[in-house]
Amino acid sequence: MFKVIRKRDGREVSFDEVKITDAIFKAARAVGGEDRQTAMELTIEVLKMLKKIYNGNVFGVEEVQDVVEKVLIEYGHARTAKAYILHRDRRTRMREAKGDLMDAVEEILEETNRENANISNSPSAKMLQIASAASKKYYLTRLIPEEMSQAHLRGDIHIHDLDFYGKTLTCVQIPLGKLLTGGFNTGHGYIRAPKRPTSATALAAIVLQSSQNDMHGGQSFAFFDRDMAPFVEDADDFETYQAMEALIYNLNSMHSRAGAQVPFSSLNVGTETGEAARRVVRNLLLAYEAGLGRGENPIFPNIIFRVKKGINLNPEDPNYDLFQLAIKVASKRLNPTFSFMDSSFNSEYGDQISYMGCRTRVMANRRGPVVTDGRGNLSFTTINLPRLAIRAERDLDEFFRQLSGVMDLTTRQLYHRFTVQAKLRVRDMPFVMGQGLYIGSENLRPDESIESVIVNGTLSAGFIGLAEALVALTGYHHGQNEESRELGHQIVAFMKKKIDEACDQFDLNYTLLATPAEGLSGRFVRLDCKEYGIIPGVTNKDYYTNSFHVPVGYSMNSFDKISVEGPFHKYCNAGHISYVEMSAPPINNLEAMEAIIRHMAASDMGYAAVNFPVDFCTGCNHLGVINQDNCPSCDSHNIRRVRRITGYLSTVDRFNDSKVSELKDRTPHS
Repeated sequence: MFKVIRKRDGREVSFDEVKITDAIFKAARAVGGEDRQTAMELTIEVLKMLKKIYNGNVFGVEEVQDVVEKVLIEYGHARTAKAYILHRDRRTRMREAKGDLMDAVEEILEETNRENANISNSPSAKMLQIASAASKKYYLTRLIPEEMSQAHLRGDIHIHDLDFYGKTLTCVQIPLGKLLTGGFNTGHGYIRAPKRPTSATALAAIVLQSSQNDMHGGQSFAFFDRDMAPFVEDADDFETYQAMEALIYNLNSMHSRAGAQVPFSSLNVGTETGEAARRVVRNLLLAYEAGLGRGENPIFPNIIFRVKKGINLNPEDPNYDLFQLAIKVASKRLNPTFSFMDSSFNSEYGDQISYMGCRTRVMANRRGPVVTDGRGNLSFTTINLPRLAIRAERDLDEFFRQLSGVMDLTTRQLYHRFTVQAKLRVRDMPFVMGQGLYIGSENLRPDESIESVIVNGTLSAGFIGLAEALVALTGYHHGQNEESRELGHQIVAFMKKKIDEACDQFDLNYTLLATPAEGLSGRFVRLDCKEYGIIPGVTNKDYYTNSFHVPVGYSMNSFDKISVEGPFHKYCNAGHISYVEMSAPPINNLEAMEAIIRHMAASDMGYAAVNFPVDFCTGCNHLGVINQDNCPSCDSHNIRRVRRITGYLSTVDRFNDSKVSELKDRTPHS
């Protein structure tokens, strides 16, 4: 009856009616049918309708599929029609995904995307980004259940590090002492235990690099001062300083992930009182203060100074001098950040609490020992709070009903990802698992599943845009209005309660995360603005506000901001961070800097930092705030601008558009 059919790409090929029969029969089998004869009879009806409609003219594949749907419905095969429509829709989305992938590849070939601020623009980075784009399309169309992938695509949720969904885990607190004393193997031969400080820090850098090659997130040493102390026992300050300087140089130049980026590294220090450990911290801070070879501000490592009463907080404490030095260095270089061991949710764990630069915290463990070393986050997914608030139209009951539903969806999605990760073998993560970095993995063979050890990790549901959600619900955010602030606490406490219920339901370590905005805040608001239009105070910026933070453009006192945000930290047991913004480095007002940090501790914060601009002219090495395009000393336009935006430092040229917009909106706190 027909000779040719037009394909979707415009080509005309031979018409084959058997393909229609096959498609109908496949849909019928999907709902329990086994009668191919009926499929053949229905094919005849399809051909008749095509002849009637097109009368000898050439038609395309889509037109045939439209007629098949019509025939199935008209002849009483509703269930088969539904299966056919669903299959057709899925195939359409798979084709669209391929098209989107090609578009993404074209963009990446010009420049790697800037969703992750410390990805380089090198050839190998471009290749990895292309693989990343392909992986995302595969997981969304082939592996992740439909309701979950659609929720991500719509922007109800955001599945972080989607490209690594089934390949690896997020991060780990590395047991450095164990590796340095016992030696390790990077896959190219055994490395023995070091004997001197410089060798120890060189191996520490290799450990961070090797670990990041196995994972998609950050790498951290939970007790760097404790673990490094044995190797500086017999060293003086000069040798120790040289070792720490070499570590900092390595961590800003040693690439991982096939040359795509330097390791996302964090070092926790400050609470060890032995002289060797103190020597480690003192010289680490001094080397960081000195900067890189020409005085540039280091990007890595993120140094986290652990503050604790009786150890370093007060003048009579043995490490108070190190606390003072940490404040001085942070006032010039943005790092260290500060974690508070005496907060209500950290103090119960003694000396075990450590953080990562991005804010990640791992502690409680229902499936194993309650320790930090050897554990990390497995994956996290963020909920779009402003969207739920917009949909609720100021009906709080409706808002909480929707929030409950999306929380349930998120915990199920995290469990699905866990089941995929659990199928990985030790050989799939040869360094992290093969060298015993993850707790319990030292007892596994290369071909064994890692499920028995990753039950010690955490699955985190995160949230973003509490401020915008409150504006949508009440007209005010939590920095403006006491009633809105109370509602903010109710919302975050509700999410924490749902997380605790998920812990019992799945018997896994579910936690609540104050999500970092990396690659996400701009995506959500673009989708919401397209669907709901511009809503003042909600969708009228290029980004949503980080987690529970007060909006960056809202003018308020530093101490008031800390007092508002501090009480939210206790709900977010997966991690949290708060910032105070300054217009310039506070190096000449260390008393004010210390007062701010002390107020952070008194406000029950877990982790916090002080932000300010750090600009460096690569032409003449001028360091300072440069509020113009050219250097005031030499007129060079080659200005390296370092900022903190999601916990880690980065240069502004690698920020995406939403991050740049946020930077412009930041108002210094008085």
